[in-house]
Amino acid sequence: MGMVKVDKVRMRINAFRTDEEIELKFPAGWDITECRMAGHDKPALTDEEIRSALRKPIGSPRLSEMAKKAKKVCILFDDIAKPTPISRMVPFVLEELHAGGVKDEQICFISAPGTHRFMIHPELVFKLGREVVEKYRVFHHSVWENLVDVGKTSRGTPVKVNREVASCDLRLAIGSIFPHGAAGFGGGGKILLPGVCGMDTIHYHHKNMRENAELGRVEDNVNRLDIEDAARVAGLHFKIDSVLNNRREVVGLFAGDVVAEHREGVKMGSQVYRTETVKDVDVLLSNSYPDEVQLVRAMWTIGASLREGGDVVIWSHAPEGQMLHQLRGRFGTDYGGRMFEMGRLPKMQAKAARIIIVAPYLTLTEKEEIGAPEKVIHCRNWSEALAELVSKHGPGTKVGVYPYAPMQLPDKAARW
Repeated sequence: MGMVKVDKVRMRINAFRTDEEIELKFPAGWDITECRMAGHDKPALTDEEIRSALRKPIGSPRLSEMAKKAKKVCILFDDIAKPTPISRMVPFVLEELHAGGVKDEQICFISAPGTHRFMIHPELVFKLGREVVEKYRVFHHSVWENLVDVGKTSRGTPVKVNREVASCDLRLAIGSIFPHGAAGFGGGGKILLPGVCGMDTIHYHHKNMRENAELGRVEDNVNRLDIEDAARVAGLHFKIDSVLNNRREVVGLFAGDVVAEHREGVKMGSQVYRTETVKDVDVLLSNSYPDEVQLVRAMWTIGASLREGGDVVIWSHAPEGQMLHQLRGRFGTDYGGRMFEMGRLPKMQAKAARIIIVAPYLTLTEKEEIGAPEKVIHCRNWSEALAELVSKHGPGTKVGVYPYAPMQLPDKAARW
């Protein structure tokens, strides 16, 4: 779709709850460019297309064949911070397992949040669907307890994995592929590391696996390769990954071997999420949908598009506020998790004069994490934010809009 000139902006908010679309108006005479990814409005897969993808796995036997000898099956699924519509794929996964002779009582679901918090009941329903939550056991993962040491990766990462996961003789997982700042893309083995590993494992991996760890890069990315090594060590037998459009609909499905399916999925994801970036805008509007609980993931656009001294507007509609990250998160005045770094985010925002956060739900602590008090402005709605912008900018203001920034992959020229 590329860059589109618009006179008003329509964008989505409130992922998993209402997934509603809102309209934002700007003053007359402002020059507004909306940067859409190539896969904007790409048609969703049909039921039969999803079923067919599962029945033709990549680099792996069919799941129904693998299920024939299974006595205990776990299905890992990603948490509320990820855009994956798990409930869209679960019925077809269960269909495959049942075809292999696995009974409902042999199956459990395990949330794979890594160092994020536990999910609450409504979030489990959003992710899995009410029928699954009420019919199957759903377990939460803790980075602190009930871990099993299953070995080390070739790069020395100690793999301590969830005890329930280790106890199963068929381990599969459902997630999605989308741009990621360290692993290149999400999906694949990331659902295991950090998803269901212990804090020692996660800390060692994050601290040491940094070579070629960058947005959109998979090949030679040590972060990604160590993740895949850990998935092998822990024995993740089958992975299902979706590629999504701007409405979080499944437009591509890849299943099978945890590495082989991911590589194929990345080929499609690189095209679907590819976004041409606008340069040197006066005002940058970056929507954090569909990862509204991690608004930092909408901030890559600053380096790509903002002129020196311009204003940034980050939109985050997350009723539960920002996601606590137990490894990097803040737990006191000037201290936090093992990799907490005071002032980490302001380094990303040096060229911005003001960072305006539009969020109906934001605490003072969350605001302080974003930047200095004199630089960060919290607005509860668009009217307040627009008043701030109009006080500084007039006719001819150049505006760049990224309607779903966490899913968008900048063109090569934007990889600063």
